[in-house]
Amino acid sequence: MSAPPQSDPSADWTIGRLLQWTADFLTRQEVVDARLATEVLLAGAVGCRRIDLYARFDRSPDEQALARFRESVRRAATHEPVAYIVAEKEFFSLPFHVTRDVLIPRPETEVLVECVIDHCRAIGMPAPRLLDIGTGSGCIAVTLLTQIAGATVVATDVSEPALKLAARNAERHGVLDRLTPVEADLLALPGEVVPAGGFDVILSNPPYVAADSVASLHKTVREFEPVIALTDGGDGLACYRAIADGGPAFLRNGGAVFVEIDDGRAADVVTTMTQAGTLVHRRTWKDRVVARERVLMFVRKSEV
Repeated sequence: MSAPPQSDPSADWTIGRLLQWTADFLTRQEVVDARLATEVLLAGAVGCRRIDLYARFDRSPDEQALARFRESVRRAATHEPVAYIVAEKEFFSLPFHVTRDVLIPRPETEVLVECVIDHCRAIGMPAPRLLDIGTGSGCIAVTLLTQIAGATVVATDVSEPALKLAARNAERHGVLDRLTPVEADLLALPGEVVPAGGFDVILSNPPYVAADSVASLHKTVREFEPVIALTDGGDGLACYRAIADGGPAFLRNGGAVFVEIDDGRAADVVTTMTQAGTLVHRRTWKDRVVARERVLMFVRKSEV
């Protein structure tokens, strides 16, 4: 690939010209949201906020910044996600470190966070004890801790690198003292991390893509994001079964479960999670991105 500064050595590569050339180039490479990708990459290379690029429209980056930008554009043209290239993604208006060890935080997952916040406030719970299953980057757990001052979160993951990244993000946002990262498979929790009386809320954005659907995912997801965080290797319902079977034992009386789901799988997940007879489906929320069912809430049957 020929990045902008190499295409015409005599050209004056101003911020404005770089933005236009690269957005056009990435569009031809069929990169999703090419203009936004260009702005994020250039801001990262120059070392400024995206909005500040437009105050520097007529300025030319130095050679080091151009070299960084050239390499970033080369990677983006292969459909590597921009978040991995710049090692950061915004979630709930907060910046999070990301690596290829974790899924990239997505806007639709913000609905899950909002549902838990609203639930805790609605029932007057200023210091909820939360269990985040499959925390990944920690974006859900850390955001909840920043939004609910008295909350504590036990955040589990099977990936040690993911847990280290979650702790790093918690430290970045000043909430590490209220986060307990635990390397565990789903609900295989060590007893010492379970609060007396149980958790107030269990929440999860689990690997819910069915194995036979992975091939149909966009290249940026299929080839770059961790497969273990995308699919359970089966029908995409394994984690929901595990939460339905083992979750109630970790919940206090009146506790709730919130889970994110894949498009079109609400009925399957409701059936799966209520089959054991312990959890009852209470409510469904749609996301604001594509207006599809995205988050389900369950409560213990004895509390309904």
